[in-house]
Amino acid sequence: MDNFIKCSLGTLQKSKKLLLSLNSESLSNASISPYYSSIGSHLRHVYDFYNCLLNNCNEGVIDLTIRKRDLSVETCCDSAIGYLDDITLKLKSLKYESNTLVKVIDDLGYGNIEINYTYPALLAQANSHTIHHYAIIGYILDRLNIEFLDDDFGYNPTTPKKTK
Repeated sequence: MDNFIKCSLGTLQKSKKLLLSLNSESLSNASISPYYSSIGSHLRHVYDFYNCLLNNCNEGVIDLTIRKRDLSVETCCDSAIGYLDDITLKLKSLKYESNTLVKVIDDLGYGNIEINYTYPALLAQANSHTIHHYAIIGYILDRLNIEFLDDDFGYNPTTPKKTK
């Protein structure tokens, strides 16, 4: 297993630890301003990205605009854990050529565009994307007064550590 997959698995496992500490009410609570998003909506979004890159590769094309968007993942811890477990299994068995280009389709706000990636580059983007959503989840947890003990949750490994 290469480092890109190991890093993604390690980052995703942080959310499993979080899910095991929450109930579905906390997962789906969307009462925090200014965006009124929930922990579940952020996790579903992250999982959809991984699911898409693992399941939507047809002839070297990955279309990120075709995501699963299963709303039960946002509201039910068991659904979220099941979705994460499925992604984890597929990620562990992912095989790819590191230099092979894949065409990624995404919409950055002005319609679909095509971008050439390698799988390692796409996995690195997915990992960084996940960490940034974890940072947002950290703010939601704080506002909901939910304690989650993980000093690195929402921090990129290159972020300088602040001393208290």
